[in-house]
Amino acid sequence: MQKRYIPAVLLFALLFALLSLACPRPTPRAYAQEEQKRVYLTFDDGPSTVVTNRILDTLKEEGIRATFFVVSDRARTRKDTLRRIAREGHTIGVHSATHDYASIYASEQTFWQDVTECADFIRTTTGVVPCLYRFPGGGAHEKYAAMLKEHGYRIIFWNAVNGDEEIRDASAEDLLARAAETARGKRNVVLLMHDSAFHRQTAEALPAIIAHFRAEGYVFCAF
Repeated sequence: MQKRYIPAVLLFALLFALLSLACPRPTPRAYAQEEQKRVYLTFDDGPSTVVTNRILDTLKEEGIRATFFVVSDRARTRKDTLRRIAREGHTIGVHSATHDYASIYASEQTFWQDVTECADFIRTTTGVVPCLYRFPGGGAHEKYAAMLKEHGYRIIFWNAVNGDEEIRDASAEDLLARAAETARGKRNVVLLMHDSAFHRQTAEALPAIIAHFRAEGYVFCAF
């Protein structure tokens, strides 16, 4: 009986089809997800009664989650505001118990006491166990960073600012311009802002800041 052989070209076509099924090429949607620009709105030094709640109102209206780095001494008389931050799905991180640089950074012992005091207050007030940390005053602080990482904390820095600490008597327009300037050209933006009582212009500028990043094609994320 004569044997029949599959022509080589058909064999190669069959193998190619099988490989295509096993290893599908990325779709345009997959490429779009990889290239998506992200902005993380972060707020330090709160909570405060008026400013933080105005910020929370705006975030709720816009359907955006943000990240708040809390000073527990300021939250003791604003527990309802801290609970609102947690209840509305925002991320809460440790910033400090006192925000007093001299005492925080006096030694490893005082540093860790400050961290745990703030973390314990967040946990007992909201039920949230914080795992994020931002250094008061910024900076790397390598020996303290090692302590934090050993205890499971992730340290969050920033790469853009709205200028609410740097620009004296800043208007909402000034803060929008500074945020846009410092974020320009960055695909992943971690924007530093403040929500303590003295930062009413930050709350005022927030809707325009959100509109700017939305127009630039960013999606809003929380840590």
